[in-house]
Amino acid sequence: MLTDIEIAQQAKMLEIGDIAAKLGISPDETEPYGHYKAKLSQKLFNRVKDNPDGKLILVTAINPTPAGEGKTTTSVGLCEGMNKIGKKACLALREPSLGPVFGVKGGAAGGGYAQVVPMEDINLHFTGDMHAITAANNLLCAMLDNHIQQGNALNIDVRRILFKRCLDMNDRALRNCVVGMGGKVNGVPREDHFQITVASEIMAILCLATDLTDLKNRLGRILVAYTYDNKPVYAADLKAVGAMTALLKDAINPNLVQTLENNPAIIHGGPFANIAHGCNSVRATKLAMKLADYTITEAGFGSDLGAEKFFDIKCRYAGLNPDCVVIVATIRALKYNGGVPKAELTAENVDALKKGIVNLGVHIENMKKFGVPVVVAINHFGTDTDAEISVVREYCEERNVRVAFSDVFMKGGEGAIELANAVVDTIDNVKSNFHPLYDTELSVKEKVNIIAKEIYRADGAVFTPKAEKALKEIEALGLDKVPVCVAKTQYSLTDDPTKLGKPEGFNITVSDVRVSNGAGFVVVYTGDIMTMPGLPKVPAADNIDVDENGVITGLF
Repeated sequence: MLTDIEIAQQAKMLEIGDIAAKLGISPDETEPYGHYKAKLSQKLFNRVKDNPDGKLILVTAINPTPAGEGKTTTSVGLCEGMNKIGKKACLALREPSLGPVFGVKGGAAGGGYAQVVPMEDINLHFTGDMHAITAANNLLCAMLDNHIQQGNALNIDVRRILFKRCLDMNDRALRNCVVGMGGKVNGVPREDHFQITVASEIMAILCLATDLTDLKNRLGRILVAYTYDNKPVYAADLKAVGAMTALLKDAINPNLVQTLENNPAIIHGGPFANIAHGCNSVRATKLAMKLADYTITEAGFGSDLGAEKFFDIKCRYAGLNPDCVVIVATIRALKYNGGVPKAELTAENVDALKKGIVNLGVHIENMKKFGVPVVVAINHFGTDTDAEISVVREYCEERNVRVAFSDVFMKGGEGAIELANAVVDTIDNVKSNFHPLYDTELSVKEKVNIIAKEIYRADGAVFTPKAEKALKEIEALGLDKVPVCVAKTQYSLTDDPTKLGKPEGFNITVSDVRVSNGAGFVVVYTGDIMTMPGLPKVPAADNIDVDENGVITGLF
């Protein structure tokens, strides 16, 4: 069997201009990056702004397991399937981060015969958006430290600097560090920190900005530090905004690529959902909706993270009204939630499936709380038995949701026809009544408790003294009447990654609270979540190589 990268390298791609033409995009509205990638210009946005919006489909999933669910693969396959049944559909996905690519999770280009291409480019440097975000972030840090070095006219307290440096790589050694060492000429010594680029506020700002002017305004509102007399210092105070915007002026434009079956895919932005808001850019999604009749997008990890943030943050700010939610699961993963070890998941185990399927049930119930119709997509494996398939069908029928089995990994769009028809039928016959989960005028504690109780099924949220102190500072600045972005483990509905299925009788522990004022939300840290991942003992990078002809091997 061919690997993902071997399948991708054998793809017969069309020139990017031909892909653009499928969406009615003219050559002067694209900025090509080689033969198979292009930036979509502001000129295109201006032309289509009054077009009617197409239907919006969100693809999410149950809590991820080592067995894998295939959310991105299903998203790509669904787009292929929609086009196969005669619908004009476009993908709107996130860009992969180099951290997972070289770490343990892998990239985000789909898999098997449901991929976006050129796969190597998308998973590596792509069009340079990640690097531009990293550079803009670190320029602000450099200007901050330079300001302190050059006399500190703003009276910045070096013990109360909030903004972190970033790097698009898993590098645990940089989580905590000291800068400015080596004498007076090398700056003022202070404690500093790195986070991965996809967790940075600059990434969130890029993904939520509506245009270049909005981007610039948001950058200026970043809360960087406090002064010695407890006054806030913003990025605009450091006069960094113009230069940061200059670094991001191309990165703000979405990227156009294609699927293996030559259907259009707009890929832009890449915040993680466990430590950030987990959605691709507002600009990419809204543009796709203007260009296609159906837009398929995704939100990271399980619906308790990505989908909740998609609804409560992205849709709220962008004015989006999703028409359908697809929840991806596998029978293998549901058995894992029922206590079956990974090595035994291929054997039939109806009892374990019945025990673990409650995790799917929670995600179904949660999505209905937002008023959006639900379709369950079972990513089908050859080891699924008739008895197990019957359990899943009956479970979904009892909850009045459509379920479709897809085989997109092996069959591409042909394997998604059942799913595509189920989604179209649901949109046509079940009206969406979307609404966010909470009112932003509530206190941060009230909002967090609503998410904890309604989505995680916790008894409530407990705030540590550190979190309480940080929250008081945010409230004193009047920056708390915004959505909350919860940083939490993706593996469990709780903040403990070992608790699978549908845990009961627990609290969510909030360890810290920080405001991302430019992005427009408050970040709530739970459990032991960290914003700079580390590499595993055997990272994926061990197996990646390039031959004498420049052909990459071992990427996946």
